Amino acid sequence: MAKTARKTQSSTDVPVMNPAQLGGIETSVLDNGPGKGVRIAWINTGAGLRYKVVIDRGLDIADAEFLGQSLTWHSYTGVTAPSHSYNHDLEWLRGFYGGLLVSCGPLNTGGPFVEDGAAFGLHGTHSHSRATVESIINPDLARQRLEMSITAIIRTARVFGPNVELRRTISSTLGEPTIRVHDEFLNRDNRPVAHAWLLHINFGYPLLEPGASTYCYRGKLTYRSDSEDWFGKREDFRAAPAPQENHRGRGEVFTYIAPPADAKGLVTAGVVNRKRGFGVRIEYPAKDFARLGNWQHWGPCGSYTGALEPMTAGVEGRPSDRQRGWYAELQPGESVVHRCTITATNAPRELDQLLKLNR
Repeated sequence: MAKTARKTQSSTDVPVMNPAQLGGIETSVLDNGPGKGVRIAWINTGAGLRYKVVIDRGLDIADAEFLGQSLTWHSYTGVTAPSHSYNHDLEWLRGFYGGLLVSCGPLNTGGPFVEDGAAFGLHGTHSHSRATVESIINPDLARQRLEMSITAIIRTARVFGPNVELRRTISSTLGEPTIRVHDEFLNRDNRPVAHAWLLHINFGYPLLEPGASTYCYRGKLTYRSDSEDWFGKREDFRAAPAPQENHRGRGEVFTYIAPPADAKGLVTAGVVNRKRGFGVRIEYPAKDFARLGNWQHWGPCGSYTGALEPMTAGVEGRPSDRQRGWYAELQPGESVVHRCTITATNAPRELDQLLKLNR
């Protein structure tokens, strides 16, 4: 497998007039199927990592590939056009295309519930919110600029509230196989609003491969009661198994993780395919996300996936968050930032560092 370029040469050394020859951002619109009319942005890092930002689905990320190999899982729904009809009960699942990054929130990250007469659907409304693009910046070698980014505003708005603004920037550096996600929330309401945020970072074949792949993380586990046999009694609970018969349909397991931070205050986790020699590293400031989740759904017939999920709240719903002391609010005019990086790698040293998290 070819080695990944880690840094692009200076513009004076590269015989390229148009930076698009090496990488950058290109926007377009889907013109067929359930996602017809949805705006997208393809981002090529020039380092083997290429990914598709879905502008009309909260500036999340659908496709992602590294050196021609998919990192993520795609559900059979495909990318669908956003619809408020999917924000009720469990209907969110009808538009869950999988993809590398599906964000959940900003008022609820868990299951559906009713509170004070208002109904809240699974995982919140963000995924079906269209973004207003503020800027798209491409690399410019002549100006020694290797950064590329797309920034947009996503509103959660309603007359009489709540009114929350998310300013999201997805960025990469030409020559580096890394995605940076920078989320800044602002409460534009005149009353406090609930705040819950979860990054559903999804993986699939060939990154997740039976007998070859493993999740990489450390920390105390707090697993759901339906997941005790998996996380509490198996030594290899991080490893990708053969498809599981009891994961047909809605079968799954899930655990919360309390991962330690390093000297810089960063949490590291990831996935490694030892046989193919590539993986994904996730890093985020511990202060930005209170906990990490690991969802595993080893379903037969292509329903074989899972996720690592930095989160501020939980996945059972706001009532459970209140009971656990996980509920948070933003005061009028208050803002908060959440950051995360996703890096694809085939460097043996970096893969070994991830695998050491399990020792």
